Amino acid sequence: MSVEDFLTVLLLTFALFMVLAGAFTAYFGSGKSRTIGIVLLLVGLIVGIVWVYLTGFTDIIDVWLGDVVWAAFLNIIAAVIGALIAIGVFLLAIMKS
Repeated sequence: MSVEDFLTVLLLTFALFMVLAGAFTAYFGSGKSRTIGIVLLLVGLIVGIVWVYLTGFTDIIDVWLGDVVWAAFLNIIAAVIGALIAIGVFLLAIMKS
């Protein structure tokens, strides 16, 4: 994975989770927390728009989005499976002792 791919995954994940957290907080919050949710939502949108600008209209980041997202998805799935196997082995070892 190249540096550009790493930055793409990092920025897209950051933007997505900021938008989701902001929308959740703005919808369910009240008062100050609703304001914080709106700010989180806007930060996520701005980061996403900046990433689109950098990849679409400049040569600063040159990635094929489909390949990067697929590689990131496979890496996340592999990490989750590995973690679940490790937890299962740990629990098995604890239960047997």
